Amino acid sequence: MSPSVELSVDSALVTADSPRTYQVRTYGCQMNVHDSERLCGLLEEAGYVPAPQGRQADVVVFNTCAVRENADNKLYGNLSHLVPIKAEHPGMQIAVGGCMAQKDQHLILDKAPWVDVVFGTHNMGSLPILLERARVEQQAQVELLEALEVFPSTLPSKRDSAYSGWVSVSVGCNNTCTFCIVPALRGKEKDRRPGEILAEVRALVDAGVLEVTLLGQNVNAYGSEFGEREAFSKLLRACGTVDGLERVRFTSPHPRDFTDDVIEAMATTPNVMPQLHMPLQSGSDAILARMRRSYRADRYLSIIDKVRASMPHAAISTDIIVGFPGETEADFQATLDVVTQARFANAFTFQYSKRPGTPAADYDNQVPKEVVQERYERLLALVNEIAWEQNREQVGAQVEVLIATGEGRKDAVTRRFSGRAADNRLVHVGWAESDAPSPGDMVTCQVTYAAPHHLVADTVVGVRHTRAGDLWRAGQAIKGDESAGVMLGMPSVRS
Repeated sequence: MSPSVELSVDSALVTADSPRTYQVRTYGCQMNVHDSERLCGLLEEAGYVPAPQGRQADVVVFNTCAVRENADNKLYGNLSHLVPIKAEHPGMQIAVGGCMAQKDQHLILDKAPWVDVVFGTHNMGSLPILLERARVEQQAQVELLEALEVFPSTLPSKRDSAYSGWVSVSVGCNNTCTFCIVPALRGKEKDRRPGEILAEVRALVDAGVLEVTLLGQNVNAYGSEFGEREAFSKLLRACGTVDGLERVRFTSPHPRDFTDDVIEAMATTPNVMPQLHMPLQSGSDAILARMRRSYRADRYLSIIDKVRASMPHAAISTDIIVGFPGETEADFQATLDVVTQARFANAFTFQYSKRPGTPAADYDNQVPKEVVQERYERLLALVNEIAWEQNREQVGAQVEVLIATGEGRKDAVTRRFSGRAADNRLVHVGWAESDAPSPGDMVTCQVTYAAPHHLVADTVVGVRHTRAGDLWRAGQAIKGDESAGVMLGMPSVRS
């Protein structure tokens, strides 16, 4: 999974006669964000409540990522900050779950003995029981399963968005990329049955959701476990039959499994959005071989050509790693060449970081940090230049924006509301009228300005109020004005 995401649910200290409160801090990919929705649902089903912003929680849960090197430092730094806070609040509990917990296991308690619960990627459902056991026994609890026993989508969920939802089609990964530790932590791919997925999609739509994102570590390999080669394209087409479902996205596909039937399904299913996020990682065939990526640059570019032939206005984004062991200047130049040819609307660029437990961590020819930094800056400049060119081509175009935030920045005559166009570009919509849109509403507007990472649309053609927007407005009426401007949509994406 690609773009790094940080999501926080704020909570408060409780009085003796109040329900225990929780805070979930999430680091990592969209799969982790979706897992945190399950953790919140589990805790609330067990009687915990999210408490008001700005006060300390009774239970703080870290849902961790282990993909990047700084994930370790971030986790243990944040845990250390809680030591004096926990001392001031008897009964407070700290739990660590997710990929870092699966990787470090008992090492977490060695480094942070004030942690109360450690649980892994395969047993999220155990969290409430482990917290209660730790509280009663006054002893830390560690439970990490080596294989998935219950698919996470069977667990209760608390979504943060009234209009969008994540739907897992699979967990785990069968690939063996030499830089990636995820398969060791998430396990082999496990696929859900199509009927279960579509039932969840329909339930979300019945609750007002307009947009779903299908999730998988290697989402377009879906069906490999039960031997259906075209299962993913059939799933996309089936989503097109769900009444009320306006937008379908998916992330992240692997070039190896990107077959023509998937491209055809994308192009011919009206509610599948003209957007593709497909990791490149490197444009050098030699480095792709060392990464154990089962495609080469020509194959990658051919997929993009086919997608654009079928969907000329599709926005394509990617992930790229700079400084993989053994990368030469010629290898890096090959990456720049592919980026120039592919013309990505956006690219998440990463400096290679050594992850213990991966083959690449033991490779010779680790690239010096100063060389990696210099190449990273050159790549970033090229990516931004191309993205800006792509965005400038949107000026004058009419787009439909699914509003994701309440009122944001104002100037003398205009209020700003933000959301995503069909191709997933971020659009800031200028609004001068009194009847403002709400998160979940659809605004048709004309793009008037382009920046490298967003568009501005100050000419509004029309607004379509939706059931999701109605739910947001109803919630605002209940809460009063204190929640005005709170983001209810997609979590912020950080590269």
